[in-house]
Amino acid sequence: MDVLALSRLQFALTAMFHFIFVPMTLGVSILVAWMESKYLRTGDETWLKATKFFGKLFLINFALGLVTGITLEFQFGMNWSEYSRYVGDIFGAPLAIEATAAFFLESVFLGVWIFGWNKVSKKVHALAIWLAALATNLSALWIIIANGWMQHPVGFVFSPANHRAEMVDFLALVTNPTALLAFGHTLLSAYTLGAFFVLGVSAWHILRKNETGLFTKTFKAASIFGVIAIVGLVVLGDQQGIDVAATQPSKFAAMESHWETAEHSSMYLLEWPDRDEGNRLQAIGVPGLLSFLAFHDFNAKVTGLNDIAKDLRPPVLPIFLSFRLMVGLGVLMGLLALAALWFSHGKRSIENSRWLLAILVWAIPLPYLAIQLGWVLSEIGRQPWIVYGVLKTADAVSRSVPVADVWISLIGFVLMYSALGAVDIWLLFKYARKDPDGDLSKIVNVKGRS
Repeated sequence: MDVLALSRLQFALTAMFHFIFVPMTLGVSILVAWMESKYLRTGDETWLKATKFFGKLFLINFALGLVTGITLEFQFGMNWSEYSRYVGDIFGAPLAIEATAAFFLESVFLGVWIFGWNKVSKKVHALAIWLAALATNLSALWIIIANGWMQHPVGFVFSPANHRAEMVDFLALVTNPTALLAFGHTLLSAYTLGAFFVLGVSAWHILRKNETGLFTKTFKAASIFGVIAIVGLVVLGDQQGIDVAATQPSKFAAMESHWETAEHSSMYLLEWPDRDEGNRLQAIGVPGLLSFLAFHDFNAKVTGLNDIAKDLRPPVLPIFLSFRLMVGLGVLMGLLALAALWFSHGKRSIENSRWLLAILVWAIPLPYLAIQLGWVLSEIGRQPWIVYGVLKTADAVSRSVPVADVWISLIGFVLMYSALGAVDIWLLFKYARKDPDGDLSKIVNVKGRS
């Protein structure tokens, strides 16, 4: 393996590991803020317990996610110095804003929330967690804007004198439709994960008849949150498909293993791609459906892989499988969220639906897996470009880094992240099973000032 392959592997492993923590931070922060607001409005101490219980799990996840994110930016200068030199004028701006503005606000308000119990009023304390959650979401916005520019570069010109891409329209960068759609999809995916995490933990306690009043309430809230998020994902996913077909036709063709450019293109329910020469299996076609999914027009022309140069095609099989597995998991989670909503409202009792509770405990990993598959689809689908149509991945890697150095750092990251992952799982498993009484009160006082 050369420096390029090792650097790609290293960045993929660190990015995917970091993104285990990010969506839970985004999703659970909103739910914790809502729980505290519910306590503030009703005065029901059950919601205060719930806030502190899930707040503890949120803080464990946040702390470890913070540690794993720092190393990613260092890799841009170390492993990908040619990339940084070529597009740093554009790519650096959203990263700088994220670090100096959104992350600063997130840290400040989260600090007020952690240490403000019994020191600020209840209203100020509840406001602090909402502002921390908002800042966390803004932090994600700037990261996705940077990534969205890599998917669909806008607002720049190439400078022959400096031999690099230079920004000429910052507004085009921040209003890039590809980035905004990806941001919405990222948030809704994170909200789905947050909902399933709260559903699964609540289900575990309900099964054991532990604080059933509290966890029935959090179960109901998470089921509503999850259904809304998944419905939003369906709508945005449709719009993203249209955007990908227009801006990255090679990715869209690989997603559907579509080889021949044609109008009124069919979508096949049974399909299996060959690596280089079409499909080994293709059956049960629906005429015009692929054209409709791509452009909302049954007669639209969809570009096939055979009209794209072989050296500009992404690898078909991993993209084809990632897309289908991601969609399949999304459908399964949608059905589970609807079942959770149905059995937890009205005169039905979720406590008697032990089969559903057991499934939801084991379903906690599903949104994690779906999100990782989504990023695999997004990033591998862009290959061989690191900035689509502008800069190839092979031209972006550092030229002076020895193979041995990348091996050493890769092994070090794997060992360090494995240890951090084990600690995170152990802490979450430990505190998720604890009784909510007094869990967070070991660190902060239970009562807040009026």
